[in-house]
Amino acid sequence: MLTALFVAARIVANPLSNVFQKQLTQRSANPVFIIAVVHALLTVMCLPLLIIPGALEMPLGPEVWVNMIICALLAVSGNVLLVHAVKAVDLSVLGPINAYKSVIGLVLGIFLIGERPTWLGLIGTLLIVAGSYFVVDEAVGQSRRNAFVQFFRERGIQLRFAALGLSATEAVFLKRAILLSSPWTTFVLWSVLGLPIAAVAVGLLLRKQVSDEVVALRDNSRTYLWLVATTGVMQLSTVLTFGKLHVGYSLALFQMSTLLSVFLGYHYFQERQIRKRLFGSAVMVAGAVLIVSFGAGR
Repeated sequence: MLTALFVAARIVANPLSNVFQKQLTQRSANPVFIIAVVHALLTVMCLPLLIIPGALEMPLGPEVWVNMIICALLAVSGNVLLVHAVKAVDLSVLGPINAYKSVIGLVLGIFLIGERPTWLGLIGTLLIVAGSYFVVDEAVGQSRRNAFVQFFRERGIQLRFAALGLSATEAVFLKRAILLSSPWTTFVLWSVLGLPIAAVAVGLLLRKQVSDEVVALRDNSRTYLWLVATTGVMQLSTVLTFGKLHVGYSLALFQMSTLLSVFLGYHYFQERQIRKRLFGSAVMVAGAVLIVSFGAGR
């Protein structure tokens, strides 16, 4: 019952956080600064757990710290790329693309650990590709085939795929850290360790823009707080789910959020062709479930 609650929270929180990310980028907030603020406020929220004796698994072995530092690096980099992608592309398109994470996992399994895809896994891969065919928009006078090719050439889509690769890799290290400590400890370390990494990125990339970003932060404080809340719920429910289920099964269940992403894109940003994108999303979710459930054999 608790696991189902964690999965449901993750399914709802993820697309909601994308909504707030898109709203902030539409108001000229920089993605690097957005991620830095999220980690800063999550760190403040985690301070009581750091102070209360026995609240976290301490002391931690060096392997936990190594895994979590890698997680933080991947998380900050991946989330910055994700926010850039959210800024450039419709939410109702980016949500379904998340199903390709299962394809990435399948391919990595072939080359890294020698897994051989099953027929059902290959069918799942084809379903994801077929489903993405329905979330593509054609320009006037443009063929569906040309639109599909152009779709993967869009910078926002390419950024989303890069973010997917980083987040899929992060999930492995996150699971390792959970097995060596606890979900709560992993969540706190993820929040806190991301702050100095994001702060360094702000210092290097936004040195002359920080004052403008701080003004925008004050003007959009409510949206920032909603983003921090949804990101916190999303990450906490992720690590709690990973603590109960295999990473692959968890990622497949999380794909249900793609349907909500399409609806939210229509509701908040008046995005088009929602029925077609919902159908494509459903096909991609089915493909992701096939890959994770029956995707690879020995």
